[in-house]
Amino acid sequence: MSENQNPTHSIELTREATNRYVARNAAGVEVTFGRGEDLMSPVELLLAAIAGCSSIDVDTVTSRSSEPTEFRVEASGSKVAEENGGSRLEDLNLSFNLSFPDDDGGRKAAGLVDRLVKLSHDKYCAVSRTVEHGTPVEFDTEVTTGGETTTTDQ
Repeated sequence: MSENQNPTHSIELTREATNRYVARNAAGVEVTFGRGEDLMSPVELLLAAIAGCSSIDVDTVTSRSSEPTEFRVEASGSKVAEENGGSRLEDLNLSFNLSFPDDDGGRKAAGLVDRLVKLSHDKYCAVSRTVEHGTPVEFDTEVTTGGETTTTDQ
């Protein structure tokens, strides 16, 4: 499925304008996002990452038997305010809507979907598993003003 090795993943984010950013991976692939009518928000990107990770797991296996005639996944979550003034998502949900041809390959692929979704959730999708396990996020900063640099770890 999608995560078979222990590679280090990273992206570089750069600012294009106020509330507009580009994330770029080592291969040079870019995603523009931020806050604005023409942009996907960071929260929407998180939902897309969860849906995409599980979709890859399901699609990789089912498409060996049959090409889907429809492959649509809706990812949703509710943003909640916390007592400390912060916010987070809860009630995360993926809804898979798949269709396959009415032939032997299509029926075989359709018969695999529930098991593959469960395997993705329980074992293979590093994105949803990271969210569910609550992996800590560390921060460090380096800020330069007038040639003087300040570095901190948080």
